[in-house]
Amino acid sequence: MNIKPDYLLIDAERINDVRIPQLAIVKGDSLSISISAASIIAKVERDRILIGYDKEYPEYGFERHKGYGTKQHMDCIRKFGLLPIHRRSFTKNF
Repeated sequence: MNIKPDYLLIDAERINDVRIPQLAIVKGDSLSISISAASIIAKVERDRILIGYDKEYPEYGFERHKGYGTKQHMDCIRKFGLLPIHRRSFTKNF
């Protein structure tokens, strides 16, 4: 970011290795309008990115499941394997 924030409101968990003062709020997206708005923006952007990945990797069905751990998504990973875009922290069983 070109603008450094003065303070961070975080949903649920603190971000390590960040030297900006922060407050982690459990269920922050339901308690803070700022966290809620950021969550919506992040999900819309994530969906846009995954629709793009669907064009690159159509056999995975990203446009339909948006990266959530649905049965379809898990079946695709089992059939076609992990991609560089898969977050390894969520794919330990593969």
